[in-house]
Amino acid sequence: MSPGAYRRGGKGMDIYHTVVTCPMGWLLVAATEKGICSVKLGGSDRELEENLQSEFPSANHQQVGGHLATWTAEILSYLDGENTGLDLPLDIQATAFRQQVWRMLRTIPYGETRTYQQVAQSLGKDDATRAVGTACGANPVALVIPCHRVLRKDGGLGGYRWGLGRKKSLLEMEQAVD
Repeated sequence: MSPGAYRRGGKGMDIYHTVVTCPMGWLLVAATEKGICSVKLGGSDRELEENLQSEFPSANHQQVGGHLATWTAEILSYLDGENTGLDLPLDIQATAFRQQVWRMLRTIPYGETRTYQQVAQSLGKDDATRAVGTACGANPVALVIPCHRVLRKDGGLGGYRWGLGRKKSLLEMEQAVD
């Protein structure tokens, strides 16, 4: 199931977005009036904008608007190692399980990691390790929900929707600042 499958996105919905360069390549931040609905990392602004358009095909897409500039500045500050917490409002929808996983991920302290298995156990679902991995892969708001802080049981990086090189860089950045 695609990350946006449970998100609202009906006709007439306004989505504001911006794409900026960042230490990880390009950063797209998109939001509704309620909060951030998408944060993506990629290799080009065009790729990120096309991905956003396909995720929300019926929305009215506009560059800039709302609190977008402030929220983008906070994310860039995090990527520069100046801001260790991203407590930003979100406007995302998903299954109840994915929401549980994402809430738990937001409690992992900056500079620390957990395994997929530890996340599953913390939710009282010892047998849901793969489902936790799937929820991490479906995370629509990179960095704000820090799925990069989740590793395999053997300490390996596992997967990362935005590329393992970015995951490794993010973890190194957090541990250097911590």
